Amino acid sequence: MALWVVAASALIVALLAWFHARRTARQLAHITELYWQLKFDYGELKAKVEPSSPPSAVPSQSFIPLTHVKR
Repeated sequence: MALWVVAASALIVALLAWFHARRTARQLAHITELYWQLKFDYGELKAKVEPSSPPSAVPSQSFIPLTHVKR
């Protein structure tokens, strides 16, 4: 009789673990889908914003010797 109780308990625990694993897999699939959707939306928005922004002014770089700065 004790073996049947142990077997039934093991079956119940296994079923609960299986349902939990399926739920977790569905959540992971949903989160992964949301991640890629967000990444795609961000790329689209970035593409829309970049061309309309004015080009930043590039400062002219020139060499100034330290001897001129010290004077």
